[in-house]
Amino acid sequence: MLDEELAVVPVADAFLRHVRFGREGAESTTKAYAGGIALFLRWCSRSGRTWQGGVERFGLFMIWLGHAGRDVSGLDASADAVVLAGPGSVPVRSARRINAVLTAVRGMVVHAAAEGRGPGHLVAILYEVADDRDLPGAARGEDGQMSWRMRARHRLHEPERPVERASDGDIVAVLRGCRSARDQLIVLLMARAGLRRGEVLGLRRGDVHLLADSRGLGCEIPRAHVHVVRREENLNGAVAKSRRQRIVPLDFMIVQALDVYEFERMRFPAAAFSDFLLVNLFREPVGAPMRLDAVNDLIAAAARRAGLSPGLRPHQLRHAFASNILDAGGTIDEAQDLLGHASISSTQVYTHPDPARLRAAIDAVPSPRELAGPTS
Repeated sequence: MLDEELAVVPVADAFLRHVRFGREGAESTTKAYAGGIALFLRWCSRSGRTWQGGVERFGLFMIWLGHAGRDVSGLDASADAVVLAGPGSVPVRSARRINAVLTAVRGMVVHAAAEGRGPGHLVAILYEVADDRDLPGAARGEDGQMSWRMRARHRLHEPERPVERASDGDIVAVLRGCRSARDQLIVLLMARAGLRRGEVLGLRRGDVHLLADSRGLGCEIPRAHVHVVRREENLNGAVAKSRRQRIVPLDFMIVQALDVYEFERMRFPAAAFSDFLLVNLFREPVGAPMRLDAVNDLIAAAARRAGLSPGLRPHQLRHAFASNILDAGGTIDEAQDLLGHASISSTQVYTHPDPARLRAAIDAVPSPRELAGPTS
């Protein structure tokens, strides 16, 4: 990371190198951290503070983040630009975005203190020691004893915006709105295998095993399935979120969609040279791996053609997969393994019970008269 004089900022550069190589963080994660830290260092420079002095006035930085638009906080902002925000003014950044920036800066400060690049008292400014009484029961220890943790002092409340599951009817409508077998396959891999965007576009052709017995390929897993593998070197930037490789079974609909897609792909000779499963067929360069934003575009277009309002987001298909697993009688740990979550609490966010299942649960509760039994 460089400052306005194009000199390396050692404290930021060391932390970002640690995130990328020491913790094997994804390139996208490192880039997001770098953007947040750049905003902090820019505020420090333009307010005449060192980065250490900026940490000591972290609350002021939060206010600046909320009201300093691009004309003030941008790289090309004039030196005399000021922030003018009166009562009731609308923040220019959401609470979620501000919290993400604060997280990046806190990480840099803690890393600097650990390496001796910054004073240790800065950590106490950013964190306080808290007990676990405000945590949900599943996150507390099983022995009943109180435990302690570090809690960030500076954090905005983020309004809850849960992602809704896509209904089966919406998924069928989007499939009908697709204009190619490739696009239908992408929708099915998310809706019926629960893959993320990056996992879908990161698939190689060798990751897909459709035989009843794949031992001849060196794979002991029977029947149709796909191997979800994290690869950092994908040209299209598609990276599986989980570092743990997982195997996801494929149903007959996806197998059929794969067959149809292969025939479609064979019509484009340039696509034969790519090892990626999903490639450009209808835009240049033909045969190149698809970009992440192309998934958003094709699903938005298919939803629009299907007349869905509001439209459908790719992640809603993954939520639908998890919810359908549970609606069909699957367990939460089965859904966790299929989704590739390290923690079961992450899986719980994806559970949206079908209204009919909720009604059945209520109807299954005995009435007070039934509980009382027969009266003489």
